[in-house]
Amino acid sequence: MPDLDHEGAVAAVAEDDDYVLPAPCGQRPSYALAATDKRRLDLHAALTTAGLAPRPGDLEAIGILSGLDDTTVGTVLRWITRD
Repeated sequence: MPDLDHEGAVAAVAEDDDYVLPAPCGQRPSYALAATDKRRLDLHAALTTAGLAPRPGDLEAIGILSGLDDTTVGTVLRWITRD
């Protein structure tokens, strides 16, 4: 097996397939995440961190929970994380 150096590896990429991504502008997006979506992400993260990765059948329950108010979801998150 031939030893590829950096130049050899770069030369193996076709010019048509190579493109440069623009640099990030450092600004946040102009839209805000909906409260329901934020709570859904928080629930997924807390369950996964606790070693309880949600199963496909759990997605409906997580959706229903994320539609509840912040105080209720905060309590559920506290139960999951034991804080």
